[in-house]
Amino acid sequence: MRIAVIDRDRCHPKKCNYLCVSVCPLVKTGTPTITVEEGKVFIDENTCIGCGICVKKCPFKAITIVNLPEAVGTPVHSYGRNGFRLFGLPYPGEGVVGILGPNGTGKTTALRILSGELVPNLGRENTTWEDVIRFFRGKEIQGYLERLREGKVRVSVKPQNVELIPHLYGEKKVSELVARDTLEAFGLKHLENRKVKHLSGGELQMLAIAAAYSKKADLYFYDEPSSYLDIKKRFEVAAKIKRNYTLVVEHDLAVLDYLSDQVFIVYGKPGAYGIFSGIKSVRNGINEYIEGYLREENVRIREKEIRFEGGVEESGGRVVMEYGRIKKKLGEFELEVEPGDVREGEVIGIIGENGIGKTTFVRLLSGEIEPDEGEVEEVRVSVKPQYLFKRMEGTLEEHLEDKDLARELDVEHLMDRDLSTLSGGELQRAAIAICLSKKADVYFLDEPSAFLDVEQRIRAAAVIRRRIAETGASGFVVEHDFLFLHHVSSRVIRFSGAPGRRGRAHSPQGLREGLNEFLKELGITFRRDPQSGRPRANKPGSQRDREQRKKGVYYMG
Repeated sequence: MRIAVIDRDRCHPKKCNYLCVSVCPLVKTGTPTITVEEGKVFIDENTCIGCGICVKKCPFKAITIVNLPEAVGTPVHSYGRNGFRLFGLPYPGEGVVGILGPNGTGKTTALRILSGELVPNLGRENTTWEDVIRFFRGKEIQGYLERLREGKVRVSVKPQNVELIPHLYGEKKVSELVARDTLEAFGLKHLENRKVKHLSGGELQMLAIAAAYSKKADLYFYDEPSSYLDIKKRFEVAAKIKRNYTLVVEHDLAVLDYLSDQVFIVYGKPGAYGIFSGIKSVRNGINEYIEGYLREENVRIREKEIRFEGGVEESGGRVVMEYGRIKKKLGEFELEVEPGDVREGEVIGIIGENGIGKTTFVRLLSGEIEPDEGEVEEVRVSVKPQYLFKRMEGTLEEHLEDKDLARELDVEHLMDRDLSTLSGGELQRAAIAICLSKKADVYFLDEPSAFLDVEQRIRAAAVIRRRIAETGASGFVVEHDFLFLHHVSSRVIRFSGAPGRRGRAHSPQGLREGLNEFLKELGITFRRDPQSGRPRANKPGSQRDREQRKKGVYYMG
């Protein structure tokens, strides 16, 4: 089966004078595969021979032509002619079911279908619920869809884009949206009289999770619940929302593993099509995803497996930057920084709760703000800030000094796009590329994994690590994704204190020592998976968890 997908956001036929039409070999036969209707390009999948000439010639990389196995069958949903297609659906079950896969492969579409927001069209017009039930006859999901059609399923949904909540409820107080006992259970009681429009990203995420959790429902959906949350909050939330008949989309592998009982893998080509696998145990599913080969489906979803090498060895190179004891007061908040240094080719991970001074630390060392006490050595710096949407203007090409980074971070096709039009994940990768392309002695990257899927995170971590090693510079990375932090860092700086009131940045420690102390504070133990090498959070109270706690080994790096 052959499908052709045209990305309407990238396709600009007038700019290229319909180049795809002119190069199609079937134009000469009188039965053109590519046609233009009302200024839009369309590809006839019945006559397309899949030669790929138009794909290679398109200057905007807007065309995708893919040969799919016949076994994939009819799409569950299609977004119009030459639009994205989704094959298969996940389904709820006992416990927590996780959904893992790249951005743009249909995870949110699947949640919209299962919540009743979207009726699947089976790739054609005028589809009814009866058609859908007939299509899934004999499959495990049939009963659920029948109850959904009859309005017998109560669904509670935590949406993906929590930053949109203030546009809907900005003038309301937090206590008007969620009951006080639930606010207290999620640590939000101090916000009950605050207006929603004044909440931070992490506070909005916690509010959305609490609101979804508090509803009486038969099925709970949480779409990317860890975004904006620090490591401590991620695991606290995971422990709270774990209940029967819950579906979770999550890119933080450590959190997904900790939270889920079973998983579905979705694979395909982002923006073109997505295919859901069968249900798998959480360990096997994540390991198959990392390996890039789904055994039961006999499908290779990636050319190379993802490997977790256990962090980077500490650098013995020259010291690039030193800093002594520093103090800074901002309003009611006080930060104290213990002395430290960063060395040639080294990346130091920065870990701690939100509101405890990590971004203030970056601003101090990068020279953006002056300390009240102590001094910071002046060096050339390049900074990727935490919040991007209000700072990025112009096109990527105008900002990028090294075009190789566009290829390494898969943003080549965005070179002529205005940065203000990019999605969260696109903008994040563009910002990382811009930061690393500048000549600097020290690079500061504040939460580089935000909005990225698993593969994009691992690629970004590898690019950051390799780039800094090759240039002989140094780096600081503020990060809440434990696997990302583990993958990129040689040493870590732990932050402790009381969020919003005081913070302490400890001197840099070796990766194993620093993470062990940090996890001990959180009360979570991690082991290494023998197959993939990835760090895995132990289930609370499990035999491995008890053994490691007894030995004082919270991180087996």
